[in-house]
Amino acid sequence: MATWKRDSRLTALQRFTCAGVAGAVSLSVTAPLEVLTVLAQVGTPHSREGLWRTGRSLCQAEGIGALWKGNLTACLRLFPYSVLQLASYRRFVMLFMDDLGHISQWSSITAGSLAGMVAAVATYPTEVIKTRLIVQDRLKPSYKGILHALYLIYHQEGVVALYRGVSLSVLGAIPFSTGSFLVYTHLDKIWGEPSLRFTPLQNFINGCLAAVVAQTLSFPFETVKRKMQAQSPCLPHCGGVDVHFAGLVDCFKQTVKTKGVHALWNGLMANLLRVVPYFGVMFSTFEFCKRVCLYQNGYIDSPLSYKLTPGIDQSLQPRELQELKLLGRKNV
Repeated sequence: MATWKRDSRLTALQRFTCAGVAGAVSLSVTAPLEVLTVLAQVGTPHSREGLWRTGRSLCQAEGIGALWKGNLTACLRLFPYSVLQLASYRRFVMLFMDDLGHISQWSSITAGSLAGMVAAVATYPTEVIKTRLIVQDRLKPSYKGILHALYLIYHQEGVVALYRGVSLSVLGAIPFSTGSFLVYTHLDKIWGEPSLRFTPLQNFINGCLAAVVAQTLSFPFETVKRKMQAQSPCLPHCGGVDVHFAGLVDCFKQTVKTKGVHALWNGLMANLLRVVPYFGVMFSTFEFCKRVCLYQNGYIDSPLSYKLTPGIDQSLQPRELQELKLLGRKNV
């Protein structure tokens, strides 16, 4: 879940709710591209026909609902992931700060990456479950839902299966952080002006560009991780994985040996196509939810615009504003 500049006119619960709704909506809107990405990474038979043909054959075989397989798991994962990421990020920022309370750009990116790793490792079982739900046949499912998948994986394969490939979440953070750093350290040159003058549109483009570069560099780790998550002797065709392997390193070797180096980037196109709509929907949804909350709190006239309510001190916090209104009613 992304973070936004804090607005003191919202309560902590409202800020978290806005971010949660924005994350869930953006995940749901872009879920079809996520499904196509995972299928291509795993190498299921559906995915060997190209992006658009894969989507069409998947819908014909399992129905249009197949494009949203695993989405509920992804949405439910948002809450614990976001809480852990935010708490960890604050800890790492405090750790990297100098005596004056300053933090460098590289340290900030590193703090974000480390926080992401902590949250990813802690919530990793849900990612395994999501992958298993995506690769299974929706009409002949091995798992009937999230809890059923958790139960079967644990009892049939052991707790280790729920963390298969978890080390790749850590290893993949290295190229991801490097890619983000390379983009953000060159933004001044790209735009020809200091970062402090960037408009909201420029910042949106910067975020998308950083995501594209970072995800492209770390994608081979994601591909191998998906294969490891999906592979299971308890599933038909061993989970539909296109190569047979006996561990992390062997998965890399067998993928390159049998499919070629380019196979490590299978599904990249679908993943990159997801970046702009994902962030676009996320930020627009967040802004709308924020306007609704500001309207409820009495700061603006309508949830459809940011027109300020006349006579309201915008520097007051929600509780202070409510107390002021109650005091005014009593005086009347």
